[in-house]
Amino acid sequence: MFSDLDRSVRGRLRTLSKDNADGVGRHLVMVGRLLDVQPELAYEHAQAAVRRAGRVDVVREAAGLAAYRTGRYSEALRELRTVRRLNGSSEHLAIMADCERGLGRPERALALAQEPEAETLDAEAKIELAMVVSGARLDLGQAEAAVAALSTPAVRAGTGLASIRVAQARAVALEAAGRSAEAVAELAPYTQDQLDEAAGDVEVEDEVVSFDLSEFDADGEYDEEAPDDAEPDDAGSGDDVLDDVAPADGGAGDGADGSTPDVVDDVTPDAARDQAETGADEAEGGR
Repeated sequence: MFSDLDRSVRGRLRTLSKDNADGVGRHLVMVGRLLDVQPELAYEHAQAAVRRAGRVDVVREAAGLAAYRTGRYSEALRELRTVRRLNGSSEHLAIMADCERGLGRPERALALAQEPEAETLDAEAKIELAMVVSGARLDLGQAEAAVAALSTPAVRAGTGLASIRVAQARAVALEAAGRSAEAVAELAPYTQDQLDEAAGDVEVEDEVVSFDLSEFDADGEYDEEAPDDAEPDDAGSGDDVLDDVAPADGGAGDGADGSTPDVVDDVTPDAARDQAETGADEAEGGR
């Protein structure tokens, strides 16, 4: 339901017509609910939302996050650069840096982490960025630097799952540096269940259907005539997709040529420049 969206997200959609805002909002709800359990289907919902509201920052944000979760790193970079330009926020700097790593460009990941905007991130985002930096250092064969990136008081001050994830990343870096005993000690305080949860290896309860997929007509518009008590489709199968959700080409990763479907009709000069930069990036060092 549209009401399931965060109030700030609903506010961003107020620039759309009521019917379109409702339809886009439902797609965004599905992105949020599917991202951890069926990321490819979440990506399709995000693309459907972009086709209908490509000028709204939260829509492009959803598209970027879904692209990242499905391994479409160049597309995720393009979308998150657009979000950054639209709202001035650098909150996804860590994901952008990790996309650079995914494209085989750890030096660019480090460059992003050194931008002045990195200092404006909240504590949690700084920890995420530090883990990306550590991974980039490992990519470059700099194991001791990878350990150092996760050894600052600010990074070690994380709590909950964040602290466990830091410990796991430190253990990997310590092992790479030949400090196996320290790597074992790093993980000793945690149970296997805790480690699995932090690594995302715990099975997620499948509660992803928030509305009947048949509520969208053949043109992708929300059908207010649809019955409220319709039986929901099987959420686990992923076979039934909204009529306005086009199948994603290229599987879970970037296509062989790095291209993605042309779904947005609001390409500005800045967006065109981003796309050109992405194309050049891919030619230089894409996966």
